Amino acid sequence: MRILLIHSDYIKYETKSMTRIAEKIDDKKREGKFENSLVVFTAVEREDEKNTDRIVENAVASITEIFEKVGADNIVIYPYAHLSSSLSSPDTAKKILQDMEAQIDDLNIKVERVPFGWYKSFEVSCKGHPLSELSRTITAGPKVHEAPSEEKTSEFYILVEGELHNPEKFDYKSKDLKKLVMYELGKMESSGEEPPHVRLMREKSFADYESSADVGHLRWYPKGRLIRDLLSDYVYNLVTERGAMPVETPIMYDLADDAIRVHAEKFGERQYRMTNKKELMLRYACCFGAFRVLADSFFTWKNLPLSIYELSTYSFRLEKKGEVVGLKRLRGFTMPDLHTVCVDLGSAMDEFDNQISMCAQTGFDLNINYEVILRATADFFKDNKEWMFNAARKIGKPIILEILPERKHYWICKLDFAAIDYLGRPIENPTIQIDVESGERFGITYINQNEKELNPIIIHCSPTGSIERVICSLLEKTAIEIDEKPPMLPLWLSPTQVRLITIAERHIDFALGVAQDLRDENIRVDVDERHETVGKKIRDAGKEWVPYVVVIGDKELESGDLTVNVRENREKILMDVEELARIVNEKTDGMPFRQLPLPMKLSKRVHF
Repeated sequence: MRILLIHSDYIKYETKSMTRIAEKIDDKKREGKFENSLVVFTAVEREDEKNTDRIVENAVASITEIFEKVGADNIVIYPYAHLSSSLSSPDTAKKILQDMEAQIDDLNIKVERVPFGWYKSFEVSCKGHPLSELSRTITAGPKVHEAPSEEKTSEFYILVEGELHNPEKFDYKSKDLKKLVMYELGKMESSGEEPPHVRLMREKSFADYESSADVGHLRWYPKGRLIRDLLSDYVYNLVTERGAMPVETPIMYDLADDAIRVHAEKFGERQYRMTNKKELMLRYACCFGAFRVLADSFFTWKNLPLSIYELSTYSFRLEKKGEVVGLKRLRGFTMPDLHTVCVDLGSAMDEFDNQISMCAQTGFDLNINYEVILRATADFFKDNKEWMFNAARKIGKPIILEILPERKHYWICKLDFAAIDYLGRPIENPTIQIDVESGERFGITYINQNEKELNPIIIHCSPTGSIERVICSLLEKTAIEIDEKPPMLPLWLSPTQVRLITIAERHIDFALGVAQDLRDENIRVDVDERHETVGKKIRDAGKEWVPYVVVIGDKELESGDLTVNVRENREKILMDVEELARIVNEKTDGMPFRQLPLPMKLSKRVHF
């Protein structure tokens, strides 16, 4: 049996239609909503049929143990076949789920069971504390009786200039840092609202849900695709300027490969899997392909550190349907992945320091405020406390420090950067991790000075986090700042940087000439020559967040000078074409550029 346990603020479901194996239910069971619940997504497997009583007994023991630790009010058993590709018969599954419900009820714990065999919509809000998402594999093996022990949990601190502070008593100057602390401590309740970026991505014709695909997969329109491509170019330049070598690897892997399977299991149950003679999985990151490339390559200590980079188009994570939202949590997404091979832990720590500066730079270039969490195992923190304090100083402001009692993952230390959305929830962006397992697991070796073959330490880094989450952060920021400044993207990411609006038909040729001059200067420019009022054209430019808007009339035709409306500060400035081009190029200096992938004339455009 496979189970995924979610400690939720709430879960709600609604039955839609029956399958041929659906159980009969009364009207009360057709929908439900439960609060402060331990939700147990459950897949009963073929192997469970050999000893159903022991499976039920062990499942109930595991579920109730977690129930007591998280302090939920009730347990919700939710049949979820997607957790396994080796399912039991429907009759066995129904019987096991019913027996689980009965045994939990006998313990005087409030329990609900969601109907089996029905197509259902559901929505769940995870609380986000360290025990709020757990996966378990239940077998029919005997119980292991252990002396009762206290669950070891992480310790959290605010770290400022080498001093540790209690996060519940700290005097916060940053509202965003306080919100991130509340989230990490599991003290932030979900409002259930849709974050504003979902409306904005549609309103601006950047992206939308694709109803004919699996949930969590998007269609991208030309403007959104342009922004994605510019961000992809930005990360490519960022890492290759620092010596990274680009590669490209497959999106699908064979789980018969022991290294692939073990690494995949580190991610738990949220994997796209399929069976077609082989049991295959779609990658959730570029690690699998990158490590296979490194394992098949020859290098010595003289080549290290070395970095390889891939932009995954796409990576896949089988997020719960009720958790998928907009650009923030997707099942198919674009992830920049940088892997750096280091000779030893000391070298890895030096490289980690270098990559802190690179990740922090992305916040500056994107004009996004990141709050930061430094995480490490207790052993690593004890041995490297001063190094960690110095790493934190590079951030230049208070950060969260999490000390894990023991290593549960492949990493021993990681740094996470997060923007905060309109609803006060984190959007995970850049990350850096010290991986002490994968070198050995994947057979990656290098030759040291003594001609001995050794396994390296590997640094994982995503300098921006997923491209979709970068766009999410930018859109959420505009919603947060709406009362302070006009919403807009950074100039280098604005699909249209300059718009020319004609008053009459006789002004069109002049406007097109100006547009061509600006285009020749690598500026994205378009011309609104539609048969609309000037007022409507100006309002439409505002709705599209165009940074510079110029109205072309007789005065401009005669003088050649332009009155430029600057969105950022709402000023009107008189200048010529050369001055406008100089201002735009100075403000976008060093950032990638692509031409506008739309007709220059607005009258020729398709409405997506």
